[in-house]
Amino acid sequence: MDKYTVGLAFGLTLFAGLSTGIGSAMVCWARKTNTRFLAVSLGFSAGVMLYVSLVDIIRESEGFLVAELGKGRGEWLTAAAFFAGVFIIGLIDKLVPSQKNPHEAHRVESLQVADGKADSESGKIKLLRMGLFTALAIAIHNFPEGIAAFTASLQSTSLGIPIAIAIAIHNIPEGIAVAVPVYYATGNRRKAFKYSLASGLSEPLGALLGFVLFSNYMNDIFFGVIFAAVAGIMVFISIDELLPAAKEYDQGHLPVYGVFAGMAVMAISLLLFH
Repeated sequence: MDKYTVGLAFGLTLFAGLSTGIGSAMVCWARKTNTRFLAVSLGFSAGVMLYVSLVDIIRESEGFLVAELGKGRGEWLTAAAFFAGVFIIGLIDKLVPSQKNPHEAHRVESLQVADGKADSESGKIKLLRMGLFTALAIAIHNFPEGIAAFTASLQSTSLGIPIAIAIAIHNIPEGIAVAVPVYYATGNRRKAFKYSLASGLSEPLGALLGFVLFSNYMNDIFFGVIFAAVAGIMVFISIDELLPAAKEYDQGHLPVYGVFAGMAVMAISLLLFH
C-alpha cells in the first residue's frame, strides 16, 4: 500500500468531515435557508449511499470473502458483517441523547425563532451548551463514517470519491445544527464556524485511528468484512437520517427526485470507472 493511496484516502475523508463548515457558513452568512437545495442534496446523498452500498460494496465484499473462505462461508460472513455495521451505527445513535441528536432539520431562521429565548445571560449560556453538546454528538456519529470513507478509498479511489462526496453533503445540515445555537449565543461568526468545523474532525480522526490499529491486518478477509459493515452503516444512515431530514426540509417529491438522481449518477460513475 503506497503513500499516495493512503494520502489520497485520508484527504477524501478530511474533505468529507470538514464539510460541516459549509453548513456553518450558511448560518453565519446567509439570511435564509435554501430548503429546496438541502432537500434535493440530502436525497441525492441517500441515493448515492444506497446504490453504492447495495449494488457495489456488498458485491465487492462477497467477492473477497467467497474467494478466501468459499461460497457458503463467504456469503454468510458478508451478511453477518452487513448487519454488524447496522447494529454498530444503530447502537451509537441510541447512546446519543435524542434531544442532542443533530440529525434533524435546522434552519438559519431558527435564529429569529430563538429571539426572546436568549435575551438573558442564562439563556445564551444554555444555547451555547446546546451547540457544544450537538458538536459532541456529531463527532460521535461521524467517527465510524470516517473509517468507512477511508477504507473504501484505500481499496478503490473510484469508490471512495462518491462516498466522500455523499458523506460531505450529509454533513452540511450537521454544521447548521452546531452553528445556529453557538452563533446566536455568542454573536460571533468565527466561533460558530470554528466549532462547526471542529465537529467534523472526528471523521479524519476515525480514519487515522483505523489505519493505525488495523494497517497490519489489511488483507482480503479484512477488506471483505469492513466493506460489508460499511454498506450496513451507510444504508442505516440513509434510511434513519438522510431521508427523514430531506423530508423535513421539503414535504413534496424533491427528496425522492434527489434519491433517484443520486442512484443514477452513482450507476453511471460505476459503469464508467469500472
